[in-house]
Amino acid sequence: MRVGLPARSAESTGMLLGVIGVFIFATSLPMTRVAVGDAADPQLSPVFVSAGRAALGGLLSLIYLLALRCKPPPRKIWGCMFVSGLGTVAGFPILLALALRDVHAMHAAVVTGILPLATALCGSLYFKQRPSWQFWLWAVVGCALVICFALYKGDGHLTAGYWLLLGAMLCAAIGYIGGARAAAVIPAAQVICWILLMTLVPTLIVCALFWPMHTVSWQAWGSTAYLGIFPMWLGFFAWYRGLVMGGAVRVSQVQLVQPFLALLCSVPIAGERLDPMTIVFSLAVIAVVYLGKKAPVN
Repeated sequence: MRVGLPARSAESTGMLLGVIGVFIFATSLPMTRVAVGDAADPQLSPVFVSAGRAALGGLLSLIYLLALRCKPPPRKIWGCMFVSGLGTVAGFPILLALALRDVHAMHAAVVTGILPLATALCGSLYFKQRPSWQFWLWAVVGCALVICFALYKGDGHLTAGYWLLLGAMLCAAIGYIGGARAAAVIPAAQVICWILLMTLVPTLIVCALFWPMHTVSWQAWGSTAYLGIFPMWLGFFAWYRGLVMGGAVRVSQVQLVQPFLALLCSVPIAGERLDPMTIVFSLAVIAVVYLGKKAPVN
């Protein structure tokens, strides 16, 4: 019996770290909403928030890499890391921040719920795999649910905010594939650090160019700092470590509850109201993603 205890303990710790990572990622939506404000009360520029969170994460990554004396990644994965940076550091945060000026964080959470399916689809195409018809079926159902929800909230029209969210999902999915390729060569925790370090100088320049000239609330500044420290940086440490300790297959299932956690976090953080239809669509998307991930891919 004693031989099995360390394994069970590691699995439990891995699951806990996975839950912490997913919770941190879930808070990214309402925190971004607070940082950029809404159309009636704009705060920081979406471009500044996106660059600021990446620059702060880059500075922390520099300290981390120097402290551990990490060797530079091999040249063969620079391209993968560049693609990952374009998707996860540039494309996804900017499009998300722009969208959240017009879309409530909890509504965005429903749309971002299809990210696991989008990532699986991009991965299967990149690695030349053949998804089963069941996977395609659930992928189509998931997209249909998200579009119906966007039409419902847009009074029959797909507003610009929802188009931006769909673009953000595509950027994130492509970026995750690049990061996964790099993580097969160097430790996963170092991947995000090197990517953020590669983008540090450009993001600092963008911060200087888009520095706010008007008064900004302390909540907006605090939210931007939180985004840089936690969802952009520490969240990946908890998530990657959890996948290793608890098993990728088991721990990755925790990601299914991320959109629902984002809904719940939007109430106290962004002061939004939780309506029944949003909960229904969110649960439906979670169920579809779960079934889609269970479908075979050859």
